Amino acid sequence: MDVKLVTVLAVLALVASQTSETLFPGAFNCCMKISHGIPKGILQRVERFEVQKADGLCHLEAVILYIEGRKFCVSPQIRKLKKWMKKNKHKIPRNKPHSRKQRRTKIIKKKRKNNMKKQAP
Repeated sequence: MDVKLVTVLAVLALVASQTSETLFPGAFNCCMKISHGIPKGILQRVERFEVQKADGLCHLEAVILYIEGRKFCVSPQIRKLKKWMKKNKHKIPRNKPHSRKQRRTKIIKKKRKNNMKKQAP
């Protein structure tokens, strides 16, 4: 009887963990510990980075550095990291990539606006 109970509990735990991960995908991507120092040369190998806020699901402010498929959680208070982040803003992943269509509509609107100014006395 005990073996069946343990098996059932194990299966329920597995199902619950998989279900909660699909419902809350960001909850399992939070940094739980951060490093307060960065080794030399590590910032040169960063492919992209994300800023983790201390609100919502994650309870710790951190900068997540992605290097060769691995993630490193670092304190956002490090002076060297702050300077590096300003220089490398392009390495922040965007939610919606800019499409060519959006750019065309902006250019068209700008041309119309300029034509309107020229026609006005």
